[in-house]
Amino acid sequence: MSNRRVFVMLLLASSMAFAARPPFPEPAFDPPAPADQKTETAVLAGGCFWGMEGLFERVKGVQKVVSGFAGGAKSTAHYEMVSTGSTGHAESVEIVFNPHEITYGQLLMVYFSVAHDPTELNRQGPDFGTQYRSAIFFTTDDQKKIAQAYIKQLDDAHVFSKPIVTQVVPFKGFYAAEAYHQHFLDHNMTYPYIVYNDLPKLAALKKEYPQFCKRK
Repeated sequence: MSNRRVFVMLLLASSMAFAARPPFPEPAFDPPAPADQKTETAVLAGGCFWGMEGLFERVKGVQKVVSGFAGGAKSTAHYEMVSTGSTGHAESVEIVFNPHEITYGQLLMVYFSVAHDPTELNRQGPDFGTQYRSAIFFTTDDQKKIAQAYIKQLDDAHVFSKPIVTQVVPFKGFYAAEAYHQHFLDHNMTYPYIVYNDLPKLAALKKEYPQFCKRK
């Protein structure tokens, strides 16, 4: 079966799944950024960083996305070491965005609804290990409060059939991954892993949140 045919089948399955799901709730607690704040940085982990980076690069207000590692020491922030699952790092993305175009809470809505499955513990899809865990590395007290409040809101509403296992932990450092990981999705659109695991997420973003998508 060709990659194109597989991709079409996955898009159809993804569309059917999202069509059957009720609208994803917006965060009830999402205070606006100060008027003079021009950029904000979010650091999120949710499985392989290839798809996370490619997805958030397509979100309006996002100025820059970098694939990398968070949660461990600088000395172990190398792909081969992180892949052992023993460094404390998670594959993550650093997102620089304009908080007046998209809020932190709205980024989290995309993160929880289409970027990954926040109920999977130490895995995402075919990838296993703590390096693929779901984690929010908050950089401010407001980010911590927004993330914790939103997780409680989603759990209380039973949006998912299982509890959310996403960690909400202090940001201690982000380290960019090797150059060949950067913009991997855009450079490898027919790579089987991307076709099977990540392109359906891009389709879901366009279907579920056209208001959050960048204009071409």
